[in-house]
Amino acid sequence: MRRPGPALRVGLLGVAVTLTGYALFAAWLGLHLQRYADARDRATASAVGVVVEDDVDDEDDVRVRWTDAGGHAHVQRFGIYDTDRYTEGARFPVAYDADDPTPKGFPADGDETAAEDDLIFPVVLGGVVALLLTCVWVWRGLRFRLRVRRPGRPMTGRVLYGRRLASPWRDPRTTWLALTAPEDDRHWQRVMWHPALDELSGEVEVTVHRAGGTSLRPAAVTLPDGTRLVPLGKLRRHRPPFLSFDDHEAVRVDLEDAFVLPAGTLVPPARPWWRGAMTAASGTALGVLAGFVLTDGSVIAALAFALCAGTLLTSVWALSSPQP
Repeated sequence: MRRPGPALRVGLLGVAVTLTGYALFAAWLGLHLQRYADARDRATASAVGVVVEDDVDDEDDVRVRWTDAGGHAHVQRFGIYDTDRYTEGARFPVAYDADDPTPKGFPADGDETAAEDDLIFPVVLGGVVALLLTCVWVWRGLRFRLRVRRPGRPMTGRVLYGRRLASPWRDPRTTWLALTAPEDDRHWQRVMWHPALDELSGEVEVTVHRAGGTSLRPAAVTLPDGTRLVPLGKLRRHRPPFLSFDDHEAVRVDLEDAFVLPAGTLVPPARPWWRGAMTAASGTALGVLAGFVLTDGSVIAALAFALCAGTLLTSVWALSSPQP
């Protein structure tokens, strides 16, 4: 059985991270939404509270003082939509579970569903984002399959390594092919990394599959050994800006000469996955911090932010086409 190439493995990793992260995110919020709904259904007793503070923390929340049937006073914060109605001093109907020794109040007004919506809306929004990220991979693969079916054109290619500003969500290194033909100016095409590129030296004859004419749509490139490279971005007529390029062959020679290894030493292939793990870890930590800072310190929000940030940063990192 033929093993999938590195481009396919990165694509499968990106899709798996996106779908798994979203599933955990949706399950976490869905679990608490179900718990909230069950508690709300048990809240059959009613009381009338008074708004003691509105626009809490510059948000559309109110703080309400209410008293249950046992005479115990409670001060509780509620998220609301009708901010003109529930201002400081206004009456606020509260529903609660009379059988609970420490009851939690719920807005008795059926139109005030801010608490439920705060759990539902992120799931819907996260689903849209997960769908878009997955569609990017599907479109990238479909575009590649359609492009390699087009007639090829012989050109001369040279592998170059591009370096860009480093960031937590993308790999700083990129792989480019400088493509030339006798009758054309040079073109530049960014591609997903493949180990076959490390075997190339200088200029080589390649086959370029283009959309036709002078189109600058992404072009798939076939190497002399039959390896087909997945294109990223459009075909360019000019040198890409904001990138510094190193000749692939020179970089490889410098690295080989930098270390002297004992005879017989097996050098394991470089793996970019540890950078993905670091991206996931940093995104998760950032999400936890954001969850506590941007909300009221809720563990529910903190973990939701962590799952969201970790998944999103790792998915975008995979889309950046990481390479060893």
